[in-house]
Amino acid sequence: MSLTLYYHPLSSFCHKVLIALYENETPFTPHLVDFGDEAANRRYLEMWPPRKIPVLRDEARDRMVPESSIIIEYLQQHYPGKMRLIPDDGDAARQVRFRDRFYDFYVHAPMQKIIGDRLRPAGKNDPFGVEEARTMMRRALGMIDREMGRKTWSMGDTFTMADCAAAPALFYANTITPLAEKHPNAAAYLERLKQRPSYARALVEAEPYFNMIPQ
Repeated sequence: MSLTLYYHPLSSFCHKVLIALYENETPFTPHLVDFGDEAANRRYLEMWPPRKIPVLRDEARDRMVPESSIIIEYLQQHYPGKMRLIPDDGDAARQVRFRDRFYDFYVHAPMQKIIGDRLRPAGKNDPFGVEEARTMMRRALGMIDREMGRKTWSMGDTFTMADCAAAPALFYANTITPLAEKHPNAAAYLERLKQRPSYARALVEAEPYFNMIPQ
């Protein structure tokens, strides 16, 4: 099999790529990355020294493709399926990329800052940075809530890469601040995303690791 995905089932950015793979039933070999076992993952760590996941390895083209959005673009270009997650129309494609970046930068990144701070050793926490992240996430969720009151998916009726980004960002944000309390439209959108077969599958695969999420 040409494609190997270096990933972890609990990783939110890996969920984003898994959704894209499952939407198009793209064959791939999953390679679980355990950063606690460097010996078992030596090839991956040598291949991508920043030690971030996911990374896609395409043996047929001898390509290593990091970063979730770039992976999805690469898959659409070289392994297209029934779902066009990035529209062919230039204006629509730009809107999809904007929404993808919005979820990654304004929901996903702050969410990871908040959860990541819980893993820091005692005395090494960053309360100011966490409060900044909470403020950013609240603002973003307010914008999402207003927008999703009139749409099914991020771009309207069509499922796109923006929804691949939204699903894990909102899922993990919901573990920090339950969306239904102040953002009912965003909460309803999350429920639609969770019911999408591609994301439902990713969540089932992640379930055995949920106890690792810091509270």
